[in-house]
Amino acid sequence: MTLEGSPPGRLGNAPSHGLREVSDAKTFRALGHPVRLALLETLVVEGPLTATQAGERIGESPTTCSFHLRQLARYGFVEEAGRGKGRARPWRLTVIGMQSANVHDDPETEVAAAALAGLMRERQLERYRTWLDTRASYPRQWRMAANEGDYLFWLTPQELAELNRELAEMLIPRVRERLTEPRARPAGALPVELLLFTYPVAPPPARS
Repeated sequence: MTLEGSPPGRLGNAPSHGLREVSDAKTFRALGHPVRLALLETLVVEGPLTATQAGERIGESPTTCSFHLRQLARYGFVEEAGRGKGRARPWRLTVIGMQSANVHDDPETEVAAAALAGLMRERQLERYRTWLDTRASYPRQWRMAANEGDYLFWLTPQELAELNRELAEMLIPRVRERLTEPRARPAGALPVELLLFTYPVAPPPARS
C-alpha cells in the first residue's frame, strides 16, 4: 500500500522511492481520521500552512486543526515550519509519501490498514465525483487531457506485481520534483490525481 504524492493517496505494491514505511496498527489508526487525511492532502498541495489557514481550506476550526496537526507531528508526519506561536505557527509535511505491505500477518494491523485504505478510497472517489460534476467549468484543453479507461488482462500474481512495479517506476520519477519544488511546476500546471486499481475479477481457484 502506498500513500504518496497526490493528495495522500495512491495505493499499490510499488517501489519505495524514498517513502516512509508504515507497518503498525497504531500508526494506521492515527492516520485513519478524516480531518488528519484532509490536513495531509492540503499540505501536500499547498505547502506549509498554519492551523487557521488549514482550517479555512478544509472547513474545520483552528482549534480542531491544531489538535490534529499535533497528533500528526507526534507520529512524525508533520513538523513546525518556522516562527510563530500557537495557531500562527506554520506546519509542513516531513515526508512526501508513505508505503506499506498489502498483506499483514498481524490481524490487528490488517484491520487498521484496511480501514485506512477504505477511508482514503472514499475521499479519492469523492474527488472524482466532484470532477465529473464540475468538469464543464474547466477549459477545453483540460477536459480533453483528462482521461479514464478500463482494461482486462489475464495475468499471474507474479505478472500483476511486475506490472504494478513497472507502472510506478515509469510514472513517479517524471513528476516527483514538482511535489516539493513549486518552481519546477510549469505555468498552468494543476495538481492531478491518478488512481490505479489492479485486482482479480474472478474468484480464486479452488484449493486441491
